[in-house]
Amino acid sequence: MPTLSLGLADRACSQTVLFTLTQAMLDVLGRFPPETEGRIGALETRADLDRYTYMNAGCVGEFWTDMVAAHRRRCAARWNVPLMRSRGVRFGHGLQLTNVLRDLPRDLRLGRCYLPRVDLAALGLAPEDLLDPKAIARLRPLVQALAGQALDHLRAGLLYTLAVPRSEARLRLACAWPLLIGLATLARLARSDDLLNPEVVIKVPRPEVRRQLACSAVLVWSNRGLGAYTRRLTAAVQGGTVA
Repeated sequence: MPTLSLGLADRACSQTVLFTLTQAMLDVLGRFPPETEGRIGALETRADLDRYTYMNAGCVGEFWTDMVAAHRRRCAARWNVPLMRSRGVRFGHGLQLTNVLRDLPRDLRLGRCYLPRVDLAALGLAPEDLLDPKAIARLRPLVQALAGQALDHLRAGLLYTLAVPRSEARLRLACAWPLLIGLATLARLARSDDLLNPEVVIKVPRPEVRRQLACSAVLVWSNRGLGAYTRRLTAAVQGGTVA
């Protein structure tokens, strides 16, 4: 739908999130070298990484929350909107941070390292060292720290999902599906010895995705059931196993 056909409030929300996402693209173009140069640029600090994950996904959590609160009365009546916006931001942070870890070897070969240079230096590593898949042994502490941070954010995503009224089943599923797939992906990333291998794509197999879709469709009506299923995936991340 063209932006100009929206109401004033919706137009303002749409323009804000589009500006943020566009600025995120410009930031990437400005910070990282062209792919053809054969060198790697990196984010400098954890604050830079937080900015990156906010501008690419956290801002979408804010946008989604504002739009739902504006157009779904059941949600607006029950929500503490500022709290939900905060949880929505964290939900986006968690999903994008999972993507950062998943895409690490391929991004490196495009000249982009989203792992902060300061954190790498503390482990005696430079971005270029990560081109060697064997560097995963030295990188492991940072991977575990970032996986833990992503997991904390995704816990906020669970609270966000459960705050959607059960009568809004489609909205609940729209939150539950990325949450469940994100957690299952994070569990694999946290335990993988091939995280830096560009020939290995770490992802949730299709049969498991279909199982998650089926389970969530049944459990979407139950806070207890959906919460328990999600916490089982959370435990898999913490334990380094796959649920």
